[in-house]
Amino acid sequence: MIQDHYQALKARNLSINASRGRPHTSQVDLCSGMLSSLETHFSEDGADVRNYGGLDGIPEMKRIFAQILDVSPQNIIVGGNSSISMMFDCIAALIHKGIWAAGQKFLCPSPGYDKHFAICEYFGLKMLSVPMTLTGPDMDVTEALAKDPDVAGMWCVPVFSNPQGYIYSDETIKRLASMPTACPSFRLLWDDAYSVHNFRGTRPRIANILHECTNCGNAARPLLFTSFSKISTPGAGVVCMAADENELKIFRERINIQTIGPDKINQLRHAHFFKDLSGVLAHMKKHANILRPKFERAYEVLETGLAGTGASFIQSDGGYFISIDTPPGCAKKVWQLCKEAGVLLTDAGATYPYGNDPLDTNLRLAPTGLSIDEIEQALEVLIVAVKLAVLK
Repeated sequence: MIQDHYQALKARNLSINASRGRPHTSQVDLCSGMLSSLETHFSEDGADVRNYGGLDGIPEMKRIFAQILDVSPQNIIVGGNSSISMMFDCIAALIHKGIWAAGQKFLCPSPGYDKHFAICEYFGLKMLSVPMTLTGPDMDVTEALAKDPDVAGMWCVPVFSNPQGYIYSDETIKRLASMPTACPSFRLLWDDAYSVHNFRGTRPRIANILHECTNCGNAARPLLFTSFSKISTPGAGVVCMAADENELKIFRERINIQTIGPDKINQLRHAHFFKDLSGVLAHMKKHANILRPKFERAYEVLETGLAGTGASFIQSDGGYFISIDTPPGCAKKVWQLCKEAGVLLTDAGATYPYGNDPLDTNLRLAPTGLSIDEIEQALEVLIVAVKLAVLK
């Protein structure tokens, strides 16, 4: 009996947190040598990184980010350790300058990233869900909504989208770059967090959003972000934003008031440890060797365990999450049953604006910070919870 199986699982007193995309300790250990990588305190332009100055980043770190995003170093501002903080601050700057107004609307591909939605909610930006497809956001819906002059921007996670792991097609990217928008200050917040995070196959290469927008006369449209948070250390990585040079003036002006110097020591540590894009990609192969067995085992267990339940899941070649769809009306029940059995998933509904999953189907699971044994235990609970929820 499913109920008996569930009670037996509860009796194990599990405590497994699969709610956030945390790197495992073994991944963080990969860059422990970075703490002793500095042989000098001077960047290549002669600046002493221990002192004030260098507000938008040292040249070495700009160059690495430029290689990752395939843009010019002059299009880069290097930030602190949190891309979410940088995105938050960009929206604050756009509102403060009167380019956007609180109460305008924002397009949110869904399922999507709960932190993006939380930022919009904080600033009073009204969120509109856009369905996700295998090739990115539904562009027919996107283009129709962009005709509203109150629609000021859109979130995008173009490579290994959170949580489904989809990759935007070149056609989708070209349509995003060229589509007419009624709001003259429409912006794409392009969160390229997982650009180098493939654990199977080769790194995906997609059309360059900044180049595409520039070619269409919309150079100001994209604001790009990427991060070392899941490459080096989550609590002490380095992040950047990239944009057209004219667009960056707004943010450089703001930084000039906010600070008299970022943590350039950490930037130099990263630059010396990784050196260039080739060094980053070589390092990511080590991450892939840790993550691949976890995801592949999770896929095996889910494929067998969910068969015949009406639930489904998505296999991806990279990223940090597994997206699971229960039968309609069951996600919250499954989440609660998992919690009561000691397995914590991302809150049901969190992958939609305002926490409102209209069909109550989507769940997000993060296997990265767990051992394979913990993954197997967590998925056993999840599968039994799905079966129990369907019966109720």
